[in-house]
Amino acid sequence: MADSLDALRARVNAFVTERDWAQFHSPKNLAMAMIVEAGEVVEHFQWMTEDESRNLDAETKEQVGQELSDTLVYLLRIAEVCGIDLIEAANKKIDLNAQKYPVEKCKGSNAKYSAYE
Repeated sequence: MADSLDALRARVNAFVTERDWAQFHSPKNLAMAMIVEAGEVVEHFQWMTEDESRNLDAETKEQVGQELSDTLVYLLRIAEVCGIDLIEAANKKIDLNAQKYPVEKCKGSNAKYSAYE
């Protein structure tokens, strides 16, 4: 089993290669599939209260985990096909968000970043 992002990416790539599925994995198709899976995550929470969504029973937690896993796999494939290093991209985005949302201006607030400009 994969225990790091790189190992998981390699395992997904091997899975795809063994099945000759790369031919179907355009960025467009992968993005669409990822959004479908993300929608399936949302479906589990659709009619829950805030409290219920924070306290999932074991069966729902397993189902949500399956849909999150599908979403992650498609995310990894899109990054692979587009040649994007997700760790680098995420770190850059966190740095950008730290500038947009300075702690001293936004701590405890959920206002859009334009409110801090």
